[in-house]
Amino acid sequence: MAKKKKTRQLKRGSLLVTLGIIFAASIVLRLGTMELEFVTSASASDPEPMPSVMGPTSPLRAAMDEVTMLRDRLAAREAELDDRERAVDVAQVLIDERLAALEAAEQRLQALIQVSDTAAEGDLARLTEVYETMGPDQTAALFAQMDPNFAAGFLTRMSPAASAAIMSELDPAYAYAVSVVIATRNAGAPTLENPDNGPAADTDS
Repeated sequence: MAKKKKTRQLKRGSLLVTLGIIFAASIVLRLGTMELEFVTSASASDPEPMPSVMGPTSPLRAAMDEVTMLRDRLAAREAELDDRERAVDVAQVLIDERLAALEAAEQRLQALIQVSDTAAEGDLARLTEVYETMGPDQTAALFAQMDPNFAAGFLTRMSPAASAAIMSELDPAYAYAVSVVIATRNAGAPTLENPDNGPAADTDS
């Protein structure tokens, strides 16, 4: 940032020097033109000598005023650019701080989600173990009150022997519904026939 500012100041200094040279050359040309016109006019009509001191409204004074005015404008413009750069720097600092705060908040949220998922998984594992230790008829009576999707989730966590014993105690229609849920739960997973996108979809011929 300091290097850019120093380069910009050098460019502005070079610009001021160039403008000063241009105005100085303009002043010299104006004075030469005035002298030539005065000599021509004096030789043709009035031989009075040219006054040694020019008035305050002379072209030299006007050129100096113009240079001063331009210098003031450039200084004001430079101050405005500096103010804008400072404002941009402050805004960038605020943006960086907010991004850092958002990243920290996201990390905290991910940690909380992980803790919550771990706790929920632990609760489900313990409840599944409880259902497995109960009698199949008792567990089947509880599962009959559940949604088939919910009951299927517990059955897939149990050992095949425990699941079979519970399924044999369920009403056949409910057992069939639970079986459909289990069978179709991973229907979209990749297979050996189509490892990239799962089972091949029907396409129009």
